[in-house]
Amino acid sequence: MAAEKKHAAYICSGCGLGERLDIAALEAAAKKEGKMQVVKTHAFLCSAEGVAMIRNDIDNDGVTHVAICACSRRAKTEAFNFPTTAISRGNLREGVIWVRPDTDEARETTQEMAEDYVRMACAEVKAMTQPSGNPNTGMNKTLLVVGGGMSGMTSALEAAKAGYKVVLVEKTGALGGWAAKLYKRVPTREPFKAPQDNGVADLVAQIEADANIKVYLNSTLAKTAGAPGRFKVDIAMESGPTVTEDIGAIVQATGFSLYDANKLPHLGYGKSPHVVDQAGLEELARAANGGVMKRADGKEVKSVVFVQCAGQRDATGEHLSYCSGYCCNTSVKQAMYFKDANPDVDCVVLYTDLRTPGNGEDFYRSAQNKGVIFSKGVVSEVVPGGNACTVKFHDLILDDKAAQIEADLVVLATGVVPNSGVNIDAVPAAPAEATEGAAPVVEEKPISILNLDYRQGPDIPQFKFGFTDSHFICFPYETRRTAIYTAGPVRRPMDIAQAQEDATGAAMKAIQAMENAGLGKAAHPRAGDLSFPTARLEGCTQCKRCTVECPFGAIDEDEKRFPLFNESRCRRCGTCMGACPVRVISFENYSVNTVGAQIKAVNIPDEFSEKPRILILACENDAYPALDMAAMNRNEYSAFVRAIPVRCLGSVNTIWITDALNSGYDGVMLMGCKHGEEYQCHFVKGSELGRYRLSKVGDTLKNMNLEAERVFDLEVAITDIDTLPRKINDYAAKIQEIGMSPFKGF
Repeated sequence: MAAEKKHAAYICSGCGLGERLDIAALEAAAKKEGKMQVVKTHAFLCSAEGVAMIRNDIDNDGVTHVAICACSRRAKTEAFNFPTTAISRGNLREGVIWVRPDTDEARETTQEMAEDYVRMACAEVKAMTQPSGNPNTGMNKTLLVVGGGMSGMTSALEAAKAGYKVVLVEKTGALGGWAAKLYKRVPTREPFKAPQDNGVADLVAQIEADANIKVYLNSTLAKTAGAPGRFKVDIAMESGPTVTEDIGAIVQATGFSLYDANKLPHLGYGKSPHVVDQAGLEELARAANGGVMKRADGKEVKSVVFVQCAGQRDATGEHLSYCSGYCCNTSVKQAMYFKDANPDVDCVVLYTDLRTPGNGEDFYRSAQNKGVIFSKGVVSEVVPGGNACTVKFHDLILDDKAAQIEADLVVLATGVVPNSGVNIDAVPAAPAEATEGAAPVVEEKPISILNLDYRQGPDIPQFKFGFTDSHFICFPYETRRTAIYTAGPVRRPMDIAQAQEDATGAAMKAIQAMENAGLGKAAHPRAGDLSFPTARLEGCTQCKRCTVECPFGAIDEDEKRFPLFNESRCRRCGTCMGACPVRVISFENYSVNTVGAQIKAVNIPDEFSEKPRILILACENDAYPALDMAAMNRNEYSAFVRAIPVRCLGSVNTIWITDALNSGYDGVMLMGCKHGEEYQCHFVKGSELGRYRLSKVGDTLKNMNLEAERVFDLEVAITDIDTLPRKINDYAAKIQEIGMSPFKGF
């Protein structure tokens, strides 16, 4: 038998609320319209005494649902943490008194605003159930690391140091990756004067000595199935057998390949053995082992030119458009190979912009002191000729477009291409037609790395340049596959020091995911959330929109073609809920009803009052925090808006908009994150999917004989704390110009 529900509202009069608002009227609103069984007020609700009052009512008086009417739901989260109780928050401080002027003229509308937020908080909590947690948990806490380079080894070691078991899979016969091929690496500590040991042998020794780390060499992943805390991974070994490991989370650290220098014949590569890329120079340095540097033909190098951005930062689209990040420091390091062995060698570095992250330019200055010449210029051509090469370039300092220099050896800084596997988001290009008499064109197809058993594809989605998809600002390691993280140059261009730091972060996030999976909780960005989606299958039309739109591959189909939720993969964004045309998908604490009840709880003035009501549906990750911070800065905005935080714009169901307009709201503002290639959506595709879906609202407005301006979509960044209030005020003025809704009073 279900426990009896008891609803209580607690109203704070601290932080100026008591001076600005009629608290007795707020209590009356909670009792009368909110129909709360218990209503109490406290001078400082977040104080130990105020929290104890709420706790006592929960423990001793049977309160099961609590509406806290005080500050924003983003404030005092630790104080108002009652794990067994359904909680809603009425935002009276940031949402009302901090955004309204303290004047007699504004007092009436400010009070109306506050009473609405009290009613909304009461309505929301009455439509909620406290989540009990995902019963389908995975308890495995072994980390799989794919790739045995510097990033992979670092992730493995950091996780092992934290006490976790690690399975490390490397496709070659040795650990170390590209770093193992380096003679020296760029220094990572003071005084940044000279190249240092590559550090690979030390890391390999640590891994071999760590009982928590199991290493598979000459191995690849044949299949990755399951979910966070309960992945099953088939590892195919070159020697023949395939073994299965139970895994909790995964870090993909598969590194990069060098950009193919054969695509740069105008820079002499392939036309002369005296033109090499940076990897080729490392081979010469390892052969010299600190001695005099020699070319492949055995001749001692007396002059060398380093060509930066070779096939990089290319605006034509023919080569890489991005900077690979490490190349400038690498050329500085390689120039020192020559100078340290023979100070008389002429070393020239031709660059457009010299970027030396991580060492405060000390390393660059040290190279200058050793006699390395740095010249700002754009190389147009490298012409081989006998035992030397002529480098033609535009000298950007002297503006000499016909500058040239001869060298025994030319080194091209060609940059990196990530080893990401198959990109499910990419549209296959039509293979180019071979010209008559030429060799047939062979279309290169990437090989899957993870071989995921997901209906959405075998690998992690990627950006257009092949780097794995992630939110660069807020969650750089997260991918669109829950508990699968990426680290190092497969994620973005970076050097060894950055890659090792990146790998540490990815390992920590993977540990968090494993721990949360064992507790039935969500991963980032709603880390710790116990809710998960369920569907009322008797109303399901099997349209598959939820299955298709889920950004994280968390929904499959059962044998009857109904949606089958993989709760451990779910990020709790609610995109499935917003996509469902028959509204049968919900979360215990977030549903069509919880938001719909808040919308209906607002008191709508009649058409003659000249007090419009504007509904704001604001993303909880960017727009709602921006509103809060605007309030902290006392940036005022219209008293006619009523803001409801939503998990993501993708979770917005069109019924909320039509219900609002039908009940007399004069306008609806949709506030979601920036989408597209430089998206800021915490749920990756959520805002984009939501906007596409909500773009159809125009037809609904037309059928209702309402102006298109009644619904306004706005991209909001968390930093828009000054501009957002102005945009709200502009929209409120626009609504007053259009006039009140004709649906008021119906």
